[in-house]
Amino acid sequence: MSNNSTQRTPAKPTHHAYQVRDTAAGSAFWNRIGAAWANADGQGFNIQLESVPIDGRITLRVATAKQQD
Repeated sequence: MSNNSTQRTPAKPTHHAYQVRDTAAGSAFWNRIGAAWANADGQGFNIQLESVPIDGRITLRVATAKQQD
């Protein structure tokens, strides 16, 4: 893996990371736990988590203007 100092991570994330837990009622509880930035080469993501869930699943969703808080 090479370290290319000319590649920069965008200031705003391209995706948000959520912990998703299904409920007994059939709905789901979504908790935002981090963010992700697409790699410059388009072949992956850099993910920064603020917490690591012990249950449920992690879902990445495209960041929208409404979510940019």
